Amino acid sequence: MALFSANAIAQTQQHISTDELKISVSLGAGVISNPLYGADNIPLLVVPQVAYYGQNWFFDNGRLGYSFLQSDTHNISLVSEINPESRFFIDWHPQNIFPLTAMSNNEILESQHIESPRQININNIQKRRVVLDAGVSYFFVKQQHVFSAQLLHDVNSVYNSYRGSLQWQYHFDLKLLKLKSTLGVNYKSAQLNNYFYGLNSTESSYGEIEVGSSWQPYAKIDARWPLGKTNALRFHLAYYDYSAMDSSPLFEHDYSMT
Repeated sequence: MALFSANAIAQTQQHISTDELKISVSLGAGVISNPLYGADNIPLLVVPQVAYYGQNWFFDNGRLGYSFLQSDTHNISLVSEINPESRFFIDWHPQNIFPLTAMSNNEILESQHIESPRQININNIQKRRVVLDAGVSYFFVKQQHVFSAQLLHDVNSVYNSYRGSLQWQYHFDLKLLKLKSTLGVNYKSAQLNNYFYGLNSTESSYGEIEVGSSWQPYAKIDARWPLGKTNALRFHLAYYDYSAMDSSPLFEHDYSMT
């Protein structure tokens, strides 16, 4: 699934000047698929983007950080952000601000679907809290390649554990077309997976169901074609593999796409 958009200001992180606020709005048609039973996909009609980079402090689309080591090739920062798993459970998540009002074909099919004992609707379980994670991120830049790693821990004592990621990104141009490809893997602790996707004895007729730790590969491609100095046509496609969580009855699909 893809998002086609026109950006008011087309900027990548590499080209944002310090002490300068950048605001852009993407308008288009897109969706984040929700892999959980009973959950609606998250429409992407209007996507705001806000970024500010000071000498050390920065804010980039919900990610707040402080860089204490910076050079042309290395960057080490303290960062904080809302745990991305929350978006599948929280209706007011920033990626779900502009919902579609008409019933989709998916909703009609789901209303006709009979839930089996191993399929548990997220509307029948306890609400999951919003989780704030914080930790350390590292970036290494060499020409068009960007390698990054991060390790974050829950700071508001919800699941009381950590998650990490490794990522490689490649930037290249085909004449005016600017392309960015990404490959990565997320590590999620058993405590994190159990909080979001495990079930306690009151939520399941099978009793308590635990989900172990997991490695989650993902891939993204982003293309941008400039339309003048301030606008651009953008295409974005992302795939996240959730097959490692197949022991959870909450999952209808083993992937999520944008």
